[in-house]
Amino acid sequence: MSDTPAATASSAATPAAALSDRVQEALAVSLRGCAELLPQSDWVKKLQRSEATGQPLRIKLGLDPTAPDIHLGHTVVLNKMRQLQDLGHRVIFLIGDFTSLIGDPSGRNSTRPPLTKEQIEVNAQTYYKQASLVLDPGKTEIRYNSEWCDPLGARGMIQLAAKYTLARLLERDDFTKRFQANAPISMHELLYPLMQGYDSVALKSDLELGGTDQKFNLLVGRALQAEYGQEAQCVLTMPLLEGLDGIEKMSKSKNNYVGITEAPNSMFAKILSISDEQMWKWFTLLSFRSEREIEALKAEVVAGRNPKDAKVLLAKEITARFHDAAAADTAEQDFNNRAKGGIPEDIPEVSLSGAPLAIGALLKAANLVPSTSEGLRMVEQGGVRLDGTVLSDKGLKINAGTFVLQVGKRKFARVTLA
Repeated sequence: MSDTPAATASSAATPAAALSDRVQEALAVSLRGCAELLPQSDWVKKLQRSEATGQPLRIKLGLDPTAPDIHLGHTVVLNKMRQLQDLGHRVIFLIGDFTSLIGDPSGRNSTRPPLTKEQIEVNAQTYYKQASLVLDPGKTEIRYNSEWCDPLGARGMIQLAAKYTLARLLERDDFTKRFQANAPISMHELLYPLMQGYDSVALKSDLELGGTDQKFNLLVGRALQAEYGQEAQCVLTMPLLEGLDGIEKMSKSKNNYVGITEAPNSMFAKILSISDEQMWKWFTLLSFRSEREIEALKAEVVAGRNPKDAKVLLAKEITARFHDAAAADTAEQDFNNRAKGGIPEDIPEVSLSGAPLAIGALLKAANLVPSTSEGLRMVEQGGVRLDGTVLSDKGLKINAGTFVLQVGKRKFARVTLA
């Protein structure tokens, strides 16, 4: 089944030679790393009109505050928003406080539990505060879709529903699969794409951004704008960022994420752990370096430069963005100290009692391993150091004193055992 609710105009773009330098730049920025730009020809016309009239385009990004914290996967779309913002266009950061009450069914094989109003309010505040680390707050219009969704009422909701058919809604991939599998689809879920689409009508958006999993919803907005007599928005989708495992979409539930409020040392080390191949996708989607710079760096690696050098540049850039340059430098130094077997300056201090204590129990009590058995496994594999010395005896008992325990390359604790 197609995941496209309405036919779109031809995506053939105007020949580059016919475009001004400013429009060509804006188009290149739009296309960088994107999955689809629909229809590209319409977007070019909007850019040309904006240049001719001096009127900035209205670019919308809607996010339901379903979780309070943002990770790097969320920033892929926010980065694109910032790039278009820097070109002078008006960006609208839409907080879906109303649609969160429904629950976005995108990509779901079951009904998503709706959030309470209190949860939404708390999440929304945290969400925008973190998004402001990417967007320019002074140039960002913040809106809540309850502004126009609440006043709709029952009559307005019926009138909105009359502008779209059930058949077109069921073309959506996740609805189709659930329908064919006789899995429940609640009526309120069918309203979600309509309400998200109505946001575009209310905001008169020229372009809406989202991940590839949002394509259907974004195109519903385009179709509804036409129903309401507006010029239809264009749609720009960005790829979903794979997490640290390089396989699954970045997600807290998969524990493969990098949070944008994580400590600098943790952020830096996590980014350095990604594969060399994955690194280039991260450069395209997360770095603010120009494509020319990235290609030059890639050519250096092909010519023999250590790919770790490029990965360090990426890790420092992202760490500095969410902290500062000094924090990024310190994180790099800390990582190098750990790699050389050195002890970082800032490590947790732990006070314990019960000496002498078996090594497995000690590692668990110091929060360096999740269980005693895991601690013993790490000792067996040579992954545990006490004051820099590798331990190998699983039956070892540690006497009272103060010492530094290390598990693997990243986990340290200064332990005082009494």
